[in-house]
Amino acid sequence: MEPILDFLRDYWWLAFPFIGVMSGVGSAWERAARRRHRRRLEVLHAKAELKAAARGQTVAAASLPPVTAPTATTMGAPAARETQATQLERLFATHDAVTARWLEYELDVAKIIAFPAMSDGRQPLTAAFLRAKRIADGLRPASPKARLTRDQLTEYRNAVADFEVAFDVAERDARRIKDSSFTEGERKRLETAKQLLTVAIDQAATPAERQLAYRRVREELDGLISLSDGAIEVLETRVALELPASATSAQATDAPPRRISTTPPAAPGARPAGGAGTGVPPAAGSSPSAPWPVPARPTTDPAPGRVVRPKPHS
Repeated sequence: MEPILDFLRDYWWLAFPFIGVMSGVGSAWERAARRRHRRRLEVLHAKAELKAAARGQTVAAASLPPVTAPTATTMGAPAARETQATQLERLFATHDAVTARWLEYELDVAKIIAFPAMSDGRQPLTAAFLRAKRIADGLRPASPKARLTRDQLTEYRNAVADFEVAFDVAERDARRIKDSSFTEGERKRLETAKQLLTVAIDQAATPAERQLAYRRVREELDGLISLSDGAIEVLETRVALELPASATSAQATDAPPRRISTTPPAAPGARPAGGAGTGVPPAAGSSPSAPWPVPARPTTDPAPGRVVRPKPHS
């Protein structure tokens, strides 16, 4: 112990540079930790969004406008009402854009087959998105000119933010897992349905081929994916796109041609040019038609407005 004590007694001043060195090492370690944190920031943010959407909490969205304007019910400036109307228009645009993206998965059978998780309410992320959509739809004002308080505007903005984030998270997850939740046999049925769907909407195929392919698609998807009424209606419209025109042309082919007389009717009191009852044979190439009724001609021209009846034979 004596050599150690002698060393500490003679070189006690080395403690100060040692403390400085340790402080520098700590600072370098902290800077490295910050760099690692910045590299992982995107992953952490995505996880935070995922957890918040699953819990139904509020998550800010960068595409939405901040609520900084005065309320529309504040006395005074019309500029405040214009600012709130502008914010509502932007919120409506974001709300409608997310709804349109969702309808692509809800009404397009090809996307439903490719990403079945987006139409499966049993998936936690899809269920969270549907809840956020219902809340945003319920809080949406009737028009951008609606008079809202600041709290109401903030609540609707947060609901739209939840709606947008929940859809993004559910869409990324559905595109990641695709059909991995199905068995091998079920995936083969989905692939068969995808090929049959191509035939069902192919206008180059005959109506019978399209109808048969459509029925096969419904049979393959039965028990695997539940199609909404809107998706079925859109698919049936695409399958039967050419059927009305074909049926019309078939009716026109089967019906006998209808003759249309191009000879104008004779004026009352004038003799027809020819035909039955006139003693003049009809012109060549003309079709016989019913004789136009000819009134009895008077022996003398009556005065205007008078009608001369023929005298009965005695």
